[in-house]
Formats: sequence, structure tokens, C-alpha cells
Amino acid sequence: MPVQTRADLASLPTYVPGRSVPGAIKLASNEAPAGPLPSVAKAIAEAAADVNRYPDMGAWALVDRLAREFGVTTDEVAVGCGSVALCQQLVQALCEPGDEVVFAWRSFEAYPIVTHIAGATGVRVPLTPSHEHDLDAMLAAITPRTRLVFVCNPNNPTGTSIRREALERFIDAVPADVLVVLDEAYREYVTDAEVPDGMTLRAGRENVAVLRTFSKAYGLAGLRVGYAVAPAHVTTALRQVYVPFSLNAVAQAAAIASLDAAGELLARCAETCEERTRVRDALLDAGFEVPPTQANFVWLPLGERTAEFAEHMLDSKVVVRPFVGEGARVTIGTPEENDVMIAAARTYLT
Repeated sequence: MPVQTRADLASLPTYVPGRSVPGAIKLASNEAPAGPLPSVAKAIAEAAADVNRYPDMGAWALVDRLAREFGVTTDEVAVGCGSVALCQQLVQALCEPGDEVVFAWRSFEAYPIVTHIAGATGVRVPLTPSHEHDLDAMLAAITPRTRLVFVCNPNNPTGTSIRREALERFIDAVPADVLVVLDEAYREYVTDAEVPDGMTLRAGRENVAVLRTFSKAYGLAGLRVGYAVAPAHVTTALRQVYVPFSLNAVAQAAAIASLDAAGELLARCAETCEERTRVRDALLDAGFEVPPTQANFVWLPLGERTAEFAEHMLDSKVVVRPFVGEGARVTIGTPEENDVMIAAARTYLT
């Protein structure tokens, strides 16, 4: 008899990355369009000279830098191989088989995957007709078996956001023994002052964790660095299920250098946000439905036309991210890339 794998793997959802097509403009993975700053590239090169040595397994230099950045203790910071790894670690650390994880749907496609891997049960709560989190329905979905709730703000892939009053009311209504995980991978692109910084919502609350990443605004998607700021007992649990040395030395050095160059990097974000407005307005003018977005992408809820739209765009050498039967997510690229995308999208409706 051959080696047997888990019987439930056949039902495991598959993470679908954005496609890369040679010669085409890739607007499928929400990547920053520019490469690392010279100071960050220099840090990467210097760290590469020592890759014969194991990295600091706890990434304590980065943990200390993040703690100072957010005015918290090092006991409240954990790092991982991208924020998606921290999502999985949270479920592994908090859930036993049969426990429940609540999240909006559609939202970040890793949530059902990491939940299933840990043997927990994912509870998907449909978005509202305006493509936003239905917080009342999410509260109603919480049961005595619920251990954590993922709240993606801004939401991936719709770009929609939850404002302060609604989010605070939601958090305060969640039972104290349920962890609210504010997944803020796109926080640096938020320009609406009413969309709260999750770090400010942690004060006085012992059941809130905030996830962030260096993959998007900081342009380090290829190096995989994420971090969590959470109550100390939660970060302790995260470290207990951490894969040793999974955050490599080059990534740690690049993340610290990126924090040191935050002003320059966030100026790039401002440029992306200006482009976001231009792109959305152009797509609206063309006749598409495009929900308001606070991320570095737009969402086109095309339903059954999604696959056809994606193929049409590919014919024009533009790669978008289709969620077949639901909609297409389009990353904000450079102005030149966006012009090509807009022109291609317009021809789809003509």
C-alpha cells in the first residue's frame, strides 16, 4: 500500500496566485510597481554576503525596531514569512479540530485554506450587496466554538473598508475570548481618515491583533516579511508554532532598511493613491461598476462575465486577477501600465 496522505486534502481550497505572462503587464498580484530604494537594495546586498550563516531565528532586531515604531513592547510583536504565514500560525495556535474561524467572503483567499489546514472550521459570512463586510451577520455567526475572527480592512479583493465607529462597535460586541484579527496588509494606502488604524484600536482591548506586511507598500513581496502586534500571550503562542528560521536574514535586513526609509516609500504610496483615483474614475466613466477602494487595486464585480473579461484583457497583454463567477481585481500599476489597462477595459464594453 502506498503512503497515505490526509483524506481531506482533496477538499482543501487552492490558493491561486496572480499569473505572470512574459511580455504582458502584470496587474494581478497587488505588487508595488517600483523596485527597492537604493538604501534598501544596499542592505539586501550586504546581508547576502552572510547567507552562509543561519538568520536570527527570532528576528529580534526587526522585532525591536517594530516595537519602537509602534510604541509597544517586544513581547507584543511577532514576525513571520509574510502576514499569510501569521494567519496560519494564529489558527494553529488558537484552534483545535472543530473550533471555528469566522471571516467575510469574499475576502483574502488564504483564510479558508489556513483554517482547513489547522483542522478548524471556516465560517464564511457573505459580503453586503455593496461589497463590504456585513458586521452584524459576522457577529451573529460567532458561536461558543469560535476562536478568532478575521477582518480584512481594506478588504482583499474588493478594496472596501470599515470605518471607525462601525469597527469599534463590532470589536466591543465580540466576546472577550474571541480574538479579532485586523488584517491590514493595505493600511499604507488608506487615505480616508474615517478608516481607523488598527494599532489605535488595541488600547484597552485584550482580544485584538493587527497584521501588517512589507510585501505591498514597502515593495518586498519577493522576500516575505509580515508582522503581528497583539497581546503578549498571543505573540508567545505564535512563536511556539513558528517554523524555525522561516524569516531569512536578507528579508530581516531589508525590512529594517525599509522602515528607516519609510518616508520615501510612503511617498510612493501617495502616488499610487492618486493613480487609484484616476483609474477608478476612468473605469466608472467607461461603464464599469467599481466600489470605492482604499487599497492599491480596484474591484470589478463582473459576475459570470469575469473569465471572459480576464481573457479579453490578456489578449491586450494585461494580466488581471479573476475570481471566476464573481469579479476581477486589478492592481494599480504605473501610469503607463494603467493607461494600457484602461484602454483595454474600454474595448471590452464596446
